[in-house]
Formats: sequence, C-alpha cells, structure tokens
Amino acid sequence: MPKPLTIWCNQNFSPTLAATLERSIGSHQLVWASDMKASNLVAAGHDPALATAHIAFGQPNPEQVIESPNIRWVHLTSAGYTRYDRDDLRTAFKARDAAMTNSSEVFAEPCAQHVLAFMLAQARALPASWADQCGSRAWPTPKLRPMSRLLNGQRVLILGYGSIGQKLVDYLRPLEMDIIAVRRTVKGNEGVPTVTVDQTDALLADADHVVNILPASTQTTGFIDSVRLSNMKPSAVLYNIGRGDTVDQSALIDALQNERIAAAYLDVTSPEPLPADHPLWSAPNCYITPHTAGGHHDEMERLLAHFLGNLERFVASSALRDRII
Repeated sequence: MPKPLTIWCNQNFSPTLAATLERSIGSHQLVWASDMKASNLVAAGHDPALATAHIAFGQPNPEQVIESPNIRWVHLTSAGYTRYDRDDLRTAFKARDAAMTNSSEVFAEPCAQHVLAFMLAQARALPASWADQCGSRAWPTPKLRPMSRLLNGQRVLILGYGSIGQKLVDYLRPLEMDIIAVRRTVKGNEGVPTVTVDQTDALLADADHVVNILPASTQTTGFIDSVRLSNMKPSAVLYNIGRGDTVDQSALIDALQNERIAAAYLDVTSPEPLPADHPLWSAPNCYITPHTAGGHHDEMERLLAHFLGNLERFVASSALRDRII
C-alpha cells in the first residue's frame, strides 16, 4: 500500500464539503491552512502547515511552494495560474519531479457558456430591449427587428485557445460560425484553424467577434491596445473573460465612445472590483459582469471532485488531468 501523504488545503469549503474531502482521502492526512480563502483569485501567505505537506490543494504561496522540497504536487482551485507561471518555480518542480495542475476542466463549460450568452444577447439586441423596459417601456418593434442578427456565418477570433476556447468552439459549431483561434504554440490538433499570436493583427479586420481569453502575463498586458482596437471593424464586438490587464481600458473606452467598435462585454476588469465611478460603467455599449463567468451552482462540488479524481491518478502514478507543470 502506498505510504500515506499529507494534503494541505486553504480552500474555504462549506462544512459539508470539508467533511466530504476529509472522508474521501482515505488514509491520507489532511491539514487545513491557518488562513482559509473564500476566493480562488487570492494567494495564501506563508503557512507553517504547508511545509509539512506533500500535496497542496488550493492557492498556496508560490515562494513557499518553491522552498518546500516535500511538495510533490500542487492542485490549483483556479484555471488561471499567473502567479505560478515563473521560471524559478518550474525549475524547482523539475528538479524534484513535482507536478502542478489547475482546474480548467471545472471552469471551461461555465466560461464558454458565459461568452455564448454575451454573443446571443448582442445578436438578438437584448440590451436595447432591457433598456426600454427599464426606461420608456416603449414597444419599438420596427427598430429592434432589423437590429437583430443571426450568428450563422459570422467570424469569431478566439485569443487564447485552452480549455475554455475549445469548449466555446463546441457551442459555436452548431451555429455555423467561422472560427479562428490564436495561441502561443500551435499543436496541430486544435480542430479549428489556429495560428500563433504574431498573426493576430492580420485577422482582426475580418472578425465579427473577438473573444479574449488571454491570461495575465508580461507578454499579454495591454495586448488589446488602441492599435488593435482600431484594426477591428466598426461592427465588431470585443469580449473579455481572460484578465482585465490584457485590455487597455482607456483605449477601449475611447473606441466605444467614438463608435470604432460596436460593443464590449467584459467579465474581467482592472482593478477588481471596478470602482463605482470608473468610466467603463458608463461607456456606451459596454456591458459588465463582475467576474462571474466561471461561476455555477455546483462550482465547489466540481472543484472537489476534480481534485479527488486527480488524487487517485497521482497515487496510481497515472497521467494527471489539467497538468500545467
């Protein structure tokens, strides 16, 4: 029988799910962090309990993970992993044959459905109808019917083609949309035409929908800038469910105010929460959700199930799902 492992966790599960985790790990030992995190967007500070662990589940402190030779596997409760995307961590993990996984599978479906909801809302002129309902309560059928569009045949440019982008393609295919993906490294098995990031500019002019799923990094900060916004056609729509820093928000506001693009749908901003007096709130045709794209009613249950499935694979020395290191 494999030697029992110590599992550290700082995800603030409900009492019921915490009990499920404790019960489901069998002979392994579970240690809870001293500072529990309700949000998987927040990293932990230094925690003495982590130094005793073989496995970290949640959002451990990156520096402490590097300095803790006992840790053999980190499973993140997020799809994003910007704070762990660093050469010194990769070097440390490689030296001790450790692994890191994330929870992309948990968030791919809700994020992709969120984008689809954005697209359908824009295509079917739902914001205009909602504005009428909240305001004059007119019945502007002659105006709204020709404003409504079909998504069939429209071109979608997906920036960042990981689990979310791939799931989005599954939802868009039945609508007969023309899809092109952009990713850092083209593998050849993407299932849709895919190019490298350096070819983005040449594709913007023909895109009806630009879906930004780029993670935060030094390479992606301000990726959607004034030049790229000006390369989009006036009828195009920008969607951002990646990270707020990847869009130059001042340039976006200017583009919306001057009708250089048709609309923007944002689930992420910089900063978060977005201050109540921020000009994005009042920018024309800008629609904002408060970083809820990955949310769903059984999010915590699915996070836990994903970890437990990977724990079985880790103990059996099988391939881990959502491995990033």
